[in-house]
Amino acid sequence: MARFEISTDYLVQTLVDLLKTPSPTGDTDYAVSFVQGELESMGIKTKRTIKGALLAEVDGLRHDKPRGLSAHVDTLGAIVREIKPNGRLKLSALNGLMWPTVESEGLSIATRSGQQIRGSLVLANGAAHVNKDATTAPRTADTMEVRLDERTTRAEETRLLGIEIGDFVYFDPRVEVSDSGFVRSRFLDDKACVACTLAALKALVDGGVTPVQKATVLISNYEEVGHGGVDGLPANLHELLILDMACIGDGLSGDEFHCSICVKDSSGPYSKNLSDKLRAMSARVGIDLKPDVYPYYSSDGSAYWRSGGQAEVALIGPGVDTSHGYERTHVDALNDTAQVIAEYLIEE
Repeated sequence: MARFEISTDYLVQTLVDLLKTPSPTGDTDYAVSFVQGELESMGIKTKRTIKGALLAEVDGLRHDKPRGLSAHVDTLGAIVREIKPNGRLKLSALNGLMWPTVESEGLSIATRSGQQIRGSLVLANGAAHVNKDATTAPRTADTMEVRLDERTTRAEETRLLGIEIGDFVYFDPRVEVSDSGFVRSRFLDDKACVACTLAALKALVDGGVTPVQKATVLISNYEEVGHGGVDGLPANLHELLILDMACIGDGLSGDEFHCSICVKDSSGPYSKNLSDKLRAMSARVGIDLKPDVYPYYSSDGSAYWRSGGQAEVALIGPGVDTSHGYERTHVDALNDTAQVIAEYLIEE
């Protein structure tokens, strides 16, 4: 039986608030500040790294085998790469963005002056009544353009709005929580795990429970481009639990209703010892942890090991459908993930 009661209301509301706070890789300060506020409201001390990630220290009964937790707050997105002669914009994707999944999506251009200018991403010459190839044309960075909701037909007019090369683009998350418990939104990867981490820590704080070992929590901000998990973690960690979305697809056992454990991804296997420990612990408290291998996936744990990290590393997360697209999960998976995190922190 689980030893903690996770507040589903807190978990879901925190997730919704975080999803509505834009944080594409490279422009994550608003979301990091949000998480920092939540942690400090629990009495947990935090600090920023030079790169802008967030570190929190959670005291433990012992300090001889310290542990780490890591979830990332950065998401997919884009930056302005070109202002076209017609005043529209070409974008450069931030890593794994799939262009067809954001066609017709609303967005905001965040200018350096602090304005947010609205627009949408469309196929250039995309009118089906004009372009006979509109339905079959490839959707790429070169064929898509931002149609600004401003009167602009020339590059000079667009620049007068304050838009310039390198401005970040915030795609609308379109968050919905259904009565049946589904959470549908862009960027559940990895804000779902950040919310689960906060909910788990809140359960321990509210219950007056101290973790077995001192724990460092890293909210990383460059995971999507491969160097988030090396930022400020102590050199003496013995275990590092990575919290990232779990994949759903053909040949996998995970689903939207459970927490999964990734035993191997494209960077290789995770720690068998720590993974087995988590699987045994989860079974003991009644959580059905789904094991899987992800063929096209890497994590902050991969970055940590490649940088010379010596701790054992394991990876868990809630099942997320249509990863890097318009994603969906369920509160059951979120609750299970938060429960595993809380149980792990007090596990011998």
